[in-house]
Amino acid sequence: MERQRPPGRPGGGARWGKTGKVVTMSHEKPATDRPLTTALAEAAGTAGHAPSVHNTQPWHWTVLPDALELRVVRERHLSAMDPEGRLLVVSCGAALHHARVALAAEGWAPQVERLPDPHQPDLMARITGLRHTGADPDAMRLVQCMQVRHTDRRPVSDEQIPDAALGAIDRAATGAGVNLQLLDDMQKIELAGAAQQAAAVEADSPDLREELAYWINRAGTGTGLPPEVLPDQPAQTTVPGRDFGHPGSLPIGPGHDKAAVYAILWGAEDEPPSWLRAGEALSAAWLEATRHGVSVVPLSGVVEVDGTREVLRQMLAGLGHPYLSMRLGVADPEHAGPPHTPRLDAAQTVDTSAIRDHLA
Repeated sequence: MERQRPPGRPGGGARWGKTGKVVTMSHEKPATDRPLTTALAEAAGTAGHAPSVHNTQPWHWTVLPDALELRVVRERHLSAMDPEGRLLVVSCGAALHHARVALAAEGWAPQVERLPDPHQPDLMARITGLRHTGADPDAMRLVQCMQVRHTDRRPVSDEQIPDAALGAIDRAATGAGVNLQLLDDMQKIELAGAAQQAAAVEADSPDLREELAYWINRAGTGTGLPPEVLPDQPAQTTVPGRDFGHPGSLPIGPGHDKAAVYAILWGAEDEPPSWLRAGEALSAAWLEATRHGVSVVPLSGVVEVDGTREVLRQMLAGLGHPYLSMRLGVADPEHAGPPHTPRLDAAQTVDTSAIRDHLA
């Protein structure tokens, strides 16, 4: 049976093939002769498709005549769940990668200054030094993937992920400067135990439960997690998903995670620059997975609790620090998946006041 297209239509000449992978329709090409300021503004808008913890979208862009600046929005920081800001910065890193890819698709080769000013801790990155080198076809395909990428928390199907797809996802993450550790069966059991322990710790925190409830069902705000993307009951899986406090309305079916692959994004350092890189790697890996028809679900609970984050570090033999764990799998082809989560309007996340007169 042909795989049903996820909610949302692929844009920019993309469609879904019978394998569930994004296929490029060659008759459409992006315009690459537009002003740099237009490309910068549109790249910032495209970055709004990026994944973020609980769809908080904690970023804000400033478009300058020859540069693009990314700042973190502290008001959308999950202070109870993520007190040190790891996931906050990871989310901004994902948006940064989306913007870079969008610029490459328009033919612009950017330089990126990460955390460029110690006196401006909210300034995550500055994209500058742009040269027009011609549109990158691979980046064009990844932009198409941005428009169909979403989080499907249902159990995956029994279809195995092809080794070639796993290899491509691994290369995408490592190409962004972060390691991706695929877990074996024993480590999968360890991850399950850590996830259960983290859930128990967080269930005992009134502040965390209140914060989580705030970001669920924020109808009309453009942020948060609506009921349609949350499972209507706990899935019967080895590694439990997050307990959001009350059921959503997404039917999960009878599946399990037997064919799922679990992984950990990790690196040598545990500081904001490495968290930003981790977000870029998450974006790169997720877009590559989308290209290959592979579903990705971040499992952030185990890195939010100190004790379970240390368990993950031991699983890495103490070689580095875990930034995020994730589940990979092929989504159930028999049923339509969840809709896309809402997004903030570009006017709320992109400041173009400095170049308004230059926009085409």
